[in-house]
Amino acid sequence: MGLRIRGRAWKLGNNISTDHIISGKYKFKSISSLEGMIPYVFKEVIPGFHEKVREGDVLVAGRNFGMGSSREHAPRLLKLVGVGAVVAESFARIFFRNATNIGLPVITATLVPRITEDGDIISVNLEEGVITNESKDVQERFKPYPKEILEVIRCGGIIEYIRKYGSLPW
Repeated sequence: MGLRIRGRAWKLGNNISTDHIISGKYKFKSISSLEGMIPYVFKEVIPGFHEKVREGDVLVAGRNFGMGSSREHAPRLLKLVGVGAVVAESFARIFFRNATNIGLPVITATLVPRITEDGDIISVNLEEGVITNESKDVQERFKPYPKEILEVIRCGGIIEYIRKYGSLPW
């Protein structure tokens, strides 16, 4: 994964839970693989999301994105369907950590989530700490990730980082 992301915005509201992303009723059905869960991503929120999302698209949300259970399936499935990043006003701590661990960039921003509409083009430069709504010509800075976390993201997650380097940098 690169450190620059560009894609269409999928606008969501506040308090998007892990159950909105992948409902427990599907996660605990006899689905034996992550790939088998793909058709159920955002099933009740954005019907057919898994068929509509394109590689690099960006979820843009309000406050408390990823609240609810601590299951890692939610960020893993977002990454698996092609979501390039999640931009929100705030994140549930466990979701933020799980997403970072698997190499899915999560960015806290205030202005861009408020002015973004579905389909706007969003670009994120993780190294420089800049998110841009290209459709609205609005740019916002965020605190860039430390270089060690950027490398984890570049590798695709902690497991891939360890496979490449043998241990974590901290």
